[in-house]
Amino acid sequence: MKERQFWFIVGSQHLYGPEVLKTVACRAEQMAAYINEQREIPCTLVYKATVKTPDEISNIVREANYDNNCCGIVTWCHTFSPSKMWINGLKNLQKPWCHFATQYHRTIPNEEIDMDFMNLNQAAHGDREHGFIGARLRLPRKVVMGYWQDGSTLSELGLWMRSAVGAMESRSLKVMRFGDNMRQVAVTEGDKVEAQIKLGWQVNTWPVGELVEEIARVSEEETDALMAEYEKKYQMATDNLSAVRYQAKIELAICKMLDREGAKAFSNTFEDLTGMKQLPGLATQRIMEAGYGYGGEGDWKTAALTRIIKVMCEGMGGGSAFMEDYTYHLQEGNEYSLGAHMLEVCPTLSSDKPRIEVHPLGIGGKGDPARLVFEGKAGKATVSTLIDMGGRMRLIVQDVEAVKPIMDMPNLPVARVMWRALPSLTTGAKLWILAGGAHHTVFSYDATAEMLSDWAEMMGIEFVHIGADTNVELFKQQLMLSDMVWKLKG
Repeated sequence: MKERQFWFIVGSQHLYGPEVLKTVACRAEQMAAYINEQREIPCTLVYKATVKTPDEISNIVREANYDNNCCGIVTWCHTFSPSKMWINGLKNLQKPWCHFATQYHRTIPNEEIDMDFMNLNQAAHGDREHGFIGARLRLPRKVVMGYWQDGSTLSELGLWMRSAVGAMESRSLKVMRFGDNMRQVAVTEGDKVEAQIKLGWQVNTWPVGELVEEIARVSEEETDALMAEYEKKYQMATDNLSAVRYQAKIELAICKMLDREGAKAFSNTFEDLTGMKQLPGLATQRIMEAGYGYGGEGDWKTAALTRIIKVMCEGMGGGSAFMEDYTYHLQEGNEYSLGAHMLEVCPTLSSDKPRIEVHPLGIGGKGDPARLVFEGKAGKATVSTLIDMGGRMRLIVQDVEAVKPIMDMPNLPVARVMWRALPSLTTGAKLWILAGGAHHTVFSYDATAEMLSDWAEMMGIEFVHIGADTNVELFKQQLMLSDMVWKLKG
């Protein structure tokens, strides 16, 4: 994350003379240095320039657009920076933009303040002029307001940086599909051309036969090395080591194909396993644990979203994974969702050391697959889904509270997570269904609704949030109005 850069661009003008401009530049460098040392900031804030003319602004925006290391710009107006200077530059901006509304001094110095102080420290003035032009141009932007040394302010800035990293990842993401979508399923379908135009995703298909050939080429030495890693990292709770070895070969083969094509996400389906001995279970879980995205039953949208959320949340430590709502616990006053999948839930969610187990799978018609079995952690989380509404994408995010599963479920040999949906299971599920939310999601202990809202705004897609305070009637109105607005945009 620290290798990713955001350019700190400070607005001023020539009106104040060279000494003031020198002071502005020195302070901007000092602020960037301080901010980079704080734990809330995951990336590197690079002080780039104090811009004073339309040409300077246009030039630096052009540089930012074409610099692959630059994930976005952070602007601040230390003095008054006339906003007409910014029009041409901002109109051409192709990177995420954060307007950092702050000031150098924390408090008003009672005895020191005079007109010289006022001329130098005009952020309250300059940021309003700067804000106007963003509104007038109707540009997507994040406004972070607060003192630049406060943890809450820097936390908001840092989370926006993570969203911008997700936007950069999105625009170059390749998704490898093995087989097509599960037959007759609607929600996993979507317009792959529109996804590439809007989100940057390159979604293409590779034959399962090519994967089978790649599995056959995996050497026993490679397999032995990966088996040793399994023994060290997980509890080996099975005697069927041949099944585990086959999953190791699948993992190695898929990774080779992904890396060869530069793909960071993949999907498959149990309806297309010709030539394979098992449905990928442990292999898929392991590949997700390494940071790749995954979607079951050909769900390429969730595969891509899983990868993007994993990149956004790098280093946060909670974990993110492909997930599916499986069944409800509808005891009145004690309602929960049980999330799982046939096999493929990422072990970054695990509350303890996962176990490798081998069990029959009554779907897919193949051999008994090895998989990691574990319980998810308790804590605040989100579930997110991306759906194709016909002409536009809609990102739906719901806040949830994960709990230790209230029962041990000894005959359910899969990874599982249990949670309480907000505002409640019954209301939350009703809202999710009204919005068209899919059964596949990305479950994340790290990604917040605000982070995902910022990402959606950067990508120019619709965002819907279900949280503790969401009201059913207002939510229905929001969906209706949103539908009208997005149809006009289209």
